[in-house]
Amino acid sequence: MVDDTRTRVSSLSCTTHVPQDQELILVNFDEGDPRDPKNFSYARKWAITLTCCVFSAITAAASSSYSISYESMMKDLNCTEFQATLGLGLYAVGFGIVPLVSSSFSEECGRRPVYIASSVLFLLAEVMNALAPNIQTVIVSRVLQGVFGSTGASLVGGTIADIWQPHERGVPMSMFAFSSICSLGLGSVFGGLIAASPHLGWRWVQWVHVMFAGAFVLSVILVFSETRSSIVLARIAKDVRKTTGDPRYRTNAEIDKPNILSLIKTSCTRPLYLLLTEPIVQSFSLWCGFTWGVVYCLLDVAAIMGLIANVYQETLYRKYFATKGQEARLYVPCVAAIVLPVSMFIYAWTASPNIHWIVPVIGLTAFMTGVFVILQVAFLYLADCYGPYASSAQAGQSLARNVMALIFPLITQQMFATMTYKWALTLWALLSAVMAPIPWVLFFFGSGIRSRSKVSRKIMEAELQQLDGDKTVVSSPTEEKSMQ
Repeated sequence: MVDDTRTRVSSLSCTTHVPQDQELILVNFDEGDPRDPKNFSYARKWAITLTCCVFSAITAAASSSYSISYESMMKDLNCTEFQATLGLGLYAVGFGIVPLVSSSFSEECGRRPVYIASSVLFLLAEVMNALAPNIQTVIVSRVLQGVFGSTGASLVGGTIADIWQPHERGVPMSMFAFSSICSLGLGSVFGGLIAASPHLGWRWVQWVHVMFAGAFVLSVILVFSETRSSIVLARIAKDVRKTTGDPRYRTNAEIDKPNILSLIKTSCTRPLYLLLTEPIVQSFSLWCGFTWGVVYCLLDVAAIMGLIANVYQETLYRKYFATKGQEARLYVPCVAAIVLPVSMFIYAWTASPNIHWIVPVIGLTAFMTGVFVILQVAFLYLADCYGPYASSAQAGQSLARNVMALIFPLITQQMFATMTYKWALTLWALLSAVMAPIPWVLFFFGSGIRSRSKVSRKIMEAELQQLDGDKTVVSSPTEEKSMQ
């Protein structure tokens, strides 16, 4: 339906090309409008969520399966282990840097085009890797895979935030984190089986990825719908203008829409701005970066236990959200912060032939369970705190995480050789202990930190404005035309 409320544009700086004395009709979703991504059916929401998780799984498996096929590749291409390791580390660099652009760009131009373009280009980079005649081509192709596959890690959290209400995000985010971490282990297992076969080798590891990536390209085209509400509204407003011939129908995003140069500048700087200025983003970036660097060295998982822990965390969130707000996400992470250093100490000091193998396995499993908890809560907590800028906040966190994933594998062998496994792992345990207070500080002081944040205040003001009810709602072009 159409309300009679009108909003006057009082500034000539608005890029609407409407005279200053002419009124605009703001377009927004009606309550329960099925075109609003948050009102999609559960079947449609889960189809989109699982499609995104598949991309995340494919890109994660591409990382670990590559590392497990070193030996076969070194024999075939006559390269060194360090050169082969560069392919693993530079893949992570692409994952960390490109989301600085793609995440914010998707917030302004839509998720679906970015998903389709990146999945197609990721597929082509996989083909390039499988056909590589030398290690230099492999390294270049791995960089490109990281660049185009970064969508699988950087946009999924924002996409889930687009379509699920805050109290519904726990299980979808758990599935996302589960698909990312579990696929690291599965990639190692299946990659190792393929690479070990004398008739297959490392190239067939890449060809199997090509098959999965090709299937995903088809699924994202057929299943994925645009989830960014501002983009959907802009399309509705454009349709209304075309149908009615009235240029006054606009969305808030269109009224203040920047030019392309400003858009590119925002896309490149917003994640870095959040990373450099927001204590919440900084703390989780440091914590996730360290743990992810360790994961890239160990490449082992305890994803099922982590999934169970996060399901329990979701019940705590629903129970205590009314009193703790966003910080209700942090109950289980506070426990994980203690488990991480303790479990790493156990693993460091029991990984010996003189001690039963089950003891270090318990320590390592507990550590990886904590990593899973941290990763999933990082996505959830940042999505809750930064709402429309969730992808940008997560891109900043992804940058720190993947820079660590580049550095750690390059220094691991030298570190273990110099310090021995026991003392190198002990150093990691000590660093983990130093970062253990992070979730506790945010649990008790997170709301105060957000209240002093310019970005958080801006988001809160936008949410309050959205609740004011002073926006005009256009249900459809046909309904609008019929009421004139």
